[in-house]
Amino acid sequence: MQLVINTLGTNVSKNGDCFKLKYEDKKQELSAKKVEQILITSGITITSDAMELALENDIDIVMIDKVGNPLGRLHNNKMGSISTIRKNQLKLEESKLGTILIKEILSQKINNQIKNLRELSRTRNSSIKQIIYDTTANMNKQLIKIQQIPSTRKIKDIRLNIQGHEGSASRMYFSSLSELLPKKYKFECRSQRPAKDEFNCMLNYGYGIMYSNIEKACVLTGLDPYIGIMHVDNYNKKTFVFDLIEMYRGYIDKIVFKVLNANEINEKCFDINDEEYYLNTNGKQILITKYMDVLKSKIRYKERNIEFENIIRYDCQNIANRILKES
Repeated sequence: MQLVINTLGTNVSKNGDCFKLKYEDKKQELSAKKVEQILITSGITITSDAMELALENDIDIVMIDKVGNPLGRLHNNKMGSISTIRKNQLKLEESKLGTILIKEILSQKINNQIKNLRELSRTRNSSIKQIIYDTTANMNKQLIKIQQIPSTRKIKDIRLNIQGHEGSASRMYFSSLSELLPKKYKFECRSQRPAKDEFNCMLNYGYGIMYSNIEKACVLTGLDPYIGIMHVDNYNKKTFVFDLIEMYRGYIDKIVFKVLNANEINEKCFDINDEEYYLNTNGKQILITKYMDVLKSKIRYKERNIEFENIIRYDCQNIANRILKES
């Protein structure tokens, strides 16, 4: 289990093979054998004996800030499973598991895109629905081609092929998404930095704030954000975060679409310089608020209703466990 201690004034000490938590007149004891990780915030005191108990049981202690971002980690000098995970991450580009993971990640991305188009076109006229039907059918063909790539092939040998299929599906997706937007927000194509329109401007910022959540999930589960599988050519960049975000981009797409479609944002929320669009403070606040609502919303996940923020962490934990088993 993950032990999260965030109540100001809580003291953590050791009692035999248990962690003893004390807050005012409340006390609780937990066996070290049941704890996998301890998260603490500022205002918590932990004794050196409790730290020693954690280190002896391969339990890492992570210091997090007030919004849950990791500030640092205390682990034993063996590094335990963390070093094994990172060592095996380096092998993923050459291993069957690396190919399997990328196929799963991109399959989830395209499935989310297809789901978005179907959901957002539900109330449109028959001609628009036909366009979406044709688009999703063609996107599904690209999805099948990705899934049919043999998992025995190394990522480095199929990278261009798999990126080609994913790119084709994404171009079809964004073209149809543009058709569903109000006329004033339609866009020609996906533009990153700099953004050439309001939609892409908001997407870029939305993806940016999501990166931090994925990086946090990586650190908390022992994954190295800098060791990617598909994205490997960016020195000193968080390439594994670039890989993982593909599974969740669709959530940002839907947030931005709904904000623009409902006219919840206007031209005063953007700064425009030489036809380059930048979200200003007002626009950022609107998007952040919507994003935080989604993070805390509950989504059906493996027969349970779980907050989206936790789903990202559970997905990372699942990947970490699979990588660990490769040792």
